[in-house]
Amino acid sequence: MGAAPGGAAPAPVPIADERLTKISTTARILRRPELGALLAALVVGIFFTTQNSLFAKLDGIANWTDVGSTIGIPAVVVALLMIGGEFDLSSGVITGSAGLMMGILAVEVGMNIWLAIVLTLIAAAGVGFVNGYMVIKTKLPSFIVTLATFFILEGVNLGVTKAITNQVSVDGIDTAPGYSSANKIFGGSFWHPHDYRVTVLWWIAITAIATWVLTRTRVGNWIYGVGGDANAARNVGVPVARVKIGLFMTTSVVCALTGIMIALRLASMQAGQGVGDEFTFIISAVVGGCVLTGGFGSAIGASLGALIVGMAFIGIQFSNWNTDWRFLFLGVILLVAVLVNNYIRKRAEGIRG
Repeated sequence: MGAAPGGAAPAPVPIADERLTKISTTARILRRPELGALLAALVVGIFFTTQNSLFAKLDGIANWTDVGSTIGIPAVVVALLMIGGEFDLSSGVITGSAGLMMGILAVEVGMNIWLAIVLTLIAAAGVGFVNGYMVIKTKLPSFIVTLATFFILEGVNLGVTKAITNQVSVDGIDTAPGYSSANKIFGGSFWHPHDYRVTVLWWIAITAIATWVLTRTRVGNWIYGVGGDANAARNVGVPVARVKIGLFMTTSVVCALTGIMIALRLASMQAGQGVGDEFTFIISAVVGGCVLTGGFGSAIGASLGALIVGMAFIGIQFSNWNTDWRFLFLGVILLVAVLVNNYIRKRAEGIRG
């Protein structure tokens, strides 16, 4: 570039840094991943209230929050894993595995229920570690690795349970020592006569902790980083392997905890428990704003997605519809939520200040 006439150099042109661009409050709200799920939850809630007024009363709310809690607790950690760029198709079947293991240790071995719970959670952490380690070391898609884990656990659930109990279930968990105290904490209810389940409190607590981790801690930044671009995250010092293995272990432990809650509540566990639930967890996370490519989503959104599923399951019963329609309803909700989330996100990208 030549010098300007008269010898004076041209003034440098300032380059705008897009990171310093001001973003309006409207754009910030529209960019929230859980916005679409919140709007959908309001629409679904109002719709089923018009079908049956009991739906919006305390007894009705106790019903659909109960269903939502046992879906929402695993859905929150499944959402964290999806934000980190991975899937876990064994998240549903491990709820059954955990309930069966705890039941067999307590009923058949005669172990105190608390010790059985601790050993079950340790075993679940081991399953999560194997899933994560295999994904990292083999570079295989987590879809394939956890699908294999799914079939292994399903086979173990059926084979081992039948070999030990001569049936495909474990019964009599309420006769084990320590059952009463464990059931109060993991499977009981509160607020008589409405009888809200304690799983609702666990659901709220796990959602709050996951939200705090994602938004207020370095680990949360790492999770978004490894999900958005693992190579870029590795180049700036993020321990990608440890983050992903930790996410797999967290997913397995929390899903196992859900299985323990269900087993304590029912005082029994079937070998087929949890099979297929992994898709409901993923649907909840996607409805809540998680994207399949990773790097985007929220724990609150996944909880709202689970709330919508809970409302749909109970709302259909309250409306005296055939319950066979609930899966059709789920499919429609999933499609509409994804389309709405994409539309809102694209609109938000066009709004700056």
